Amino acid sequence: VQLQASGGGLVQAGGSLRLSCVASTRFFMINDAGWYRQAPGKQRELVAADTRGGSTNYADSVKGRFAISRDKAKNTVYLQMNSLKPEDTAVYYCNADGRVGTSRANVWGQGTLVTVSS
Repeated sequence: VQLQASGGGLVQAGGSLRLSCVASTRFFMINDAGWYRQAPGKQRELVAADTRGGSTNYADSVKGRFAISRDKAKNTVYLQMNSLKPEDTAVYYCNADGRVGTSRANVWGQGTLVTVSS
């Protein structure tokens, strides 16, 4: 199973981007999903998470600006990012935990770069 992340790019402060993360197979049943980011010289941090139970949580720094969602039919997880700030500049990674058949799988996407200019 692989995750393909896309949607990153260069945007001016105040702008918006939507990141997508699609699973390589429809047989991957995603339970929990999350978006993480890693800025240069910093540790990877959780940005947003969505659980199978329907709860979401966000890093304080993005609350009210970012929203995680998923399209189960497309096996895709999204991160809508609004009111972007230069400090949001980072490589964004998606992560999904679920099952393929009876086997558990925890998978990372390859990362997509978001650059916010001031």
